[in-house]
Amino acid sequence: MSLPDAPPIVAILRGVKPDEIVEIAGALVDAGIGYIEIPLNSPEPLVSIGKLCEAYGDKALCGAGTVLTPQAVDDVAAVGGKLIVTPNIDADVISRAVELGLTVMPGFSTPTEAFVAVKAGAKALKLYPAGSFGPGHLKAVRDVLPKDIAIYAVGGVGAANLKPWLDIGVAGIGVGGELYRPGYTAAEVGERARALVAAWTAQTAG
Repeated sequence: MSLPDAPPIVAILRGVKPDEIVEIAGALVDAGIGYIEIPLNSPEPLVSIGKLCEAYGDKALCGAGTVLTPQAVDDVAAVGGKLIVTPNIDADVISRAVELGLTVMPGFSTPTEAFVAVKAGAKALKLYPAGSFGPGHLKAVRDVLPKDIAIYAVGGVGAANLKPWLDIGVAGIGVGGELYRPGYTAAEVGERARALVAAWTAQTAG
């Protein structure tokens, strides 16, 4: 799960509406964000995902979050989504996404859950909610997982506390409210995204 010239930051646009998604996504892409998910508990999410993919599918890996069923995977794929993010481990959801050739990032908290996801075909995992568990928990889990599995920290991770997560080797992060909340303008989102990308770049330089 990597894009050239884009830091491994997934923008989570929970609550975004179809009439604003293209402008919001444009601000993110212009700021250097290359991964965008629209949670399926947002207003008319499939409409927004379709617009997102049509406008920026060639510039960013776009798709859905809070994906809970294999049918939802199919629905997202049908509108052009290539990224499937879940808050939990459901082997049927993971295997369906893999079958369709999509990038899937299931959410886990324990080693048991992580290994279920890996067995189902996941190559990237997200510790969620990362802020509740902390870097020490993730470091311990990483020690027993296959080295080629990318782990993202999502939930409570942002510009202000990147270093401890980077120090234990996270592949990337997912960020929601620090980047977007309902009511934020595209200009506000762009400013927040530039600050986050700058923080990531500063912490990973050298």
